[in-house]
Amino acid sequence: MSSESVKTFSSLETPGYVGFANLPNQVHRKSVKKGFEFTLMVVGESGLGKSTLVNSLFLTDLYVNRKVPDAVDKTAKTVELEASTVEIEERGVKLRLTVVDTPGFGDAINNTDSFKAIIQYIDDQFERFLRDESGLNRRNIIDNRVHCCFYFISPFGHGMKPLDVEFMKQLHNKVNIVPVIAKADVLTKKEILRLKRRIMEEIEEHGIKIYPLPDCDSDEDEDYKEQVRQLKEAVPFAVCGSNTLLEARGRKVRGRLYPWGVVEVENPDHCDFIKLRTMLITHMQDLQEVTQEVHYENYRSERLAKGAPVPKRTSSLPESEKTQSQSEKDKILQEKEAELRRMQEMLAKMQAQMQQQPH
Repeated sequence: MSSESVKTFSSLETPGYVGFANLPNQVHRKSVKKGFEFTLMVVGESGLGKSTLVNSLFLTDLYVNRKVPDAVDKTAKTVELEASTVEIEERGVKLRLTVVDTPGFGDAINNTDSFKAIIQYIDDQFERFLRDESGLNRRNIIDNRVHCCFYFISPFGHGMKPLDVEFMKQLHNKVNIVPVIAKADVLTKKEILRLKRRIMEEIEEHGIKIYPLPDCDSDEDEDYKEQVRQLKEAVPFAVCGSNTLLEARGRKVRGRLYPWGVVEVENPDHCDFIKLRTMLITHMQDLQEVTQEVHYENYRSERLAKGAPVPKRTSSLPESEKTQSQSEKDKILQEKEAELRRMQEMLAKMQAQMQQQPH
């Protein structure tokens, strides 16, 4: 054994040290190697800056190839869901991000059924995951379930519209809803605070369940506790997005240029953009766990309660073995049928002989 090997093993021979304290490092290496998956849905009326905000959040161009229609027919407008997937890598950590946009939502004159397509999409992803989970190749399941939904509320009003309330009531048991006040740069700070209070009052009044940020453990450090407290107070997040680099106070910033100055997207004094991104990134794992343990389990239990058949697992036998197995079954069945015919013939002969004998 080399001197290096001896040195490596001797370092583990510390009194009272077994080595399982290294388990978190093993989980970390395995997770980094596999990569992460996350699906974000953005819902809101057209013109609220959804695409710009998502591009700003992840510093990527998810909507670079989108075709914008020339005209909108509000009488025939329907909701069409568009899923865009991009692979993002940062410091060796890979994230497979899928953003589901809902163009056409809230744009029609009658928006009564505008959220049905969204509900159907979420249920379809649950059904797909349930089918894959019941299959044989469970190790390589791709999780396309919607883990978080940013719902954009218009700043041009005194609270939520009836469509906003109805949407949240229809989907709060299916997905983690995070309310977002769009284009917050059109409001003053007092107007933003007033609108936030009004929206939270309406959410409580209608019994809507939005995504609850998890409480801190007692052993968490004070900085993290303060961060969580600020994030909870910021809900609903008042944000504005921009992918334009501007010069402000001698440095490059992403923001919007107005005659009276520059609105910096990443300045906490200007909007809640940084708080929204911090919430999403630091609680991404919790959003996935709530999706799995609450929303997916609700769907799964309701589906089983209705008596719907559980998806069948596919056979792992190759096609050649399947054919051979079926031919063997057919052969056995034919032999049993032939034996049954012989017994019936013997019984018929015995009955005929008994009838011929004199009484």
